[in-house]
Amino acid sequence: MDMNRRQFFRVSGAGLAASSLVALGFSPTAALAEARNFKLSRATETRNTCPYCSVGCGIIMYSLGDKAKNVTSSIIHIEGDPDHPVNRGTLCPKGAGLLDFVHSPNRLKFPEIREPGSKEWKRVSWDEAMDRLVKLMKADRDANFQATTADGKTVNRWLTTGMLCASASSNESGYITHKAMRSMGMLVFDNQARV
Repeated sequence: MDMNRRQFFRVSGAGLAASSLVALGFSPTAALAEARNFKLSRATETRNTCPYCSVGCGIIMYSLGDKAKNVTSSIIHIEGDPDHPVNRGTLCPKGAGLLDFVHSPNRLKFPEIREPGSKEWKRVSWDEAMDRLVKLMKADRDANFQATTADGKTVNRWLTTGMLCASASSNESGYITHKAMRSMGMLVFDNQARV
């Protein structure tokens, strides 16, 4: 659309007049002003560590709930902890997406077992899962533990089972886990931080 100079000044003047009237309060629609509450004002603040890698960034989780005995809190916001010496409030994309991880419908919240030959997973209790794990590890160690080599050298090793540990653990828990696995002769041992 072509516009000459005179039409340009008319349109500009009309726009200026209309915006001035709105700024003075003569708006055609009523502008409702309200002070909204801060979304985290009633939330409970909990400090934690990001579970994704070995960096161990500090996070702050905000949850709603009245802290009653039988009430489950709901996490509504997660952000980096500005007082944490590692990340000083920053988070990587994985850490920034923790809220989606927490509320994911695919998140595993209880142990499941799939029997050999079955196509379906069966929910079991924690006690049953731990008992089964211990029995299977013992059976495998008894069947595959190698005390000596063919030429008589003592090796005391167990090569058919391995362990992958969590990276967000402390140095102390990592040390104890390492000692426990090595005392059983397990050589295949790694930490998620390296993966």
